[in-house]
Amino acid sequence: MIILKIDIVGDIHGCFTELENLTHELGYTWQNGVPIHPKGRVLGFVGDLTDRGPQSLNVIKTVWELWKHHGAFYVPGNHCNKLYRFFLGRNVQITHGLETTVAELNRLSPKEENLYKRMFMELYEGSPLYQTLDEGKLIIAHAGIKEDYIGKVNKSVKTFVLYGDITGEFLPDGRPVRRDWAKKYHGIPHIVYGHTPVKEPRIVGRTINIDTGCVFGGKLTAFRYPEKETVSVRSSLPYIPEKFTPFS
Repeated sequence: MIILKIDIVGDIHGCFTELENLTHELGYTWQNGVPIHPKGRVLGFVGDLTDRGPQSLNVIKTVWELWKHHGAFYVPGNHCNKLYRFFLGRNVQITHGLETTVAELNRLSPKEENLYKRMFMELYEGSPLYQTLDEGKLIIAHAGIKEDYIGKVNKSVKTFVLYGDITGEFLPDGRPVRRDWAKKYHGIPHIVYGHTPVKEPRIVGRTINIDTGCVFGGKLTAFRYPEKETVSVRSSLPYIPEKFTPFS
């Protein structure tokens, strides 16, 4: 039996330097521009690769290369979905972080821009909404997933996986109000997710939130499986405490 050994990385949001630092901390060595583990471990990504941070295109290129040629796992986040719709030519607002990625693209030649577009669209279109791994014992879903949604893909599941358990209401800063779905999860699979920035990795039952707000000055975190350990590196960006969600 092949034992899955994976290091799942939280929301990167263009923080390429921290991705480099985290993979070094996890024991990966960078070969030909990508991190490779000497003992065959693979990387996973919970989505939101881009936006807000300084090097979204480097993150796209690295994750695409890992996914295409080195067995990495990726699931899309809501920012990934928005960038995908932007590349399709849909009428999306260039706000809430997308403007930083678009600014990077605008500095490129049309040929270079098209290269990144093709890489990202191939990655997005070739990956599932959520990953079910290790014979169903492990699930990677950007904002999480309810127990009765596991195994399904429909509009409701997609909304939940990309945006969380939203109520339809909004906070003063424009962020949607989300229910604390993890407290109600009693499923067997371990759910690894991100989306909602927390100061420290948040474990509730068999769920773990590893979005530790790197782009807001927190940390970039990885969840090591099957060890069920977390490894984090500090962000180089300014700390913005109001961006982190407190939980009771």
